[in-house]
Amino acid sequence: MDTIEEVRARFAHDRYATALSGAFIEEIGENYARCSMKVTDDHRNAYGAVMGGAIYTLADFAFAVASNHSQEFVTVSVVGQVSFMSISKGSALYAEAKLVKDGKSNCFYDVTVTDDLGKLISVVSINGAHTQIKFVNHIDLRG
Repeated sequence: MDTIEEVRARFAHDRYATALSGAFIEEIGENYARCSMKVTDDHRNAYGAVMGGAIYTLADFAFAVASNHSQEFVTVSVVGQVSFMSISKGSALYAEAKLVKDGKSNCFYDVTVTDDLGKLISVVSINGAHTQIKFVNHIDLRG
């Protein structure tokens, strides 16, 4: 299994989540990841609440880390369903991705997003597909 430093280096290539959104890998385990995001004004919508897209980005990133960090082949999200539970008044969000079921060609994860005040912000269910693409340091699928 890769160390957390190796996993962070691998997923640093996910620049939308890491560089632009500020997602950070806190913890990894077998089919598990816990990621965080410090909330900034750039994450807020016109009403001052954390934008749903920012919350979903963190959840999808946690899924990506949990489902890929120790795998030879890439797993991608196919279907994601988010239920927003509360508006966050905290200064950070945490996404915890856990495997529910793994199959030969697909998988299912639940991702719970909370804030640093302990409030449940959202629950995200993600169906993933296992591909035949090998994960090498950095994959560029643009062609």
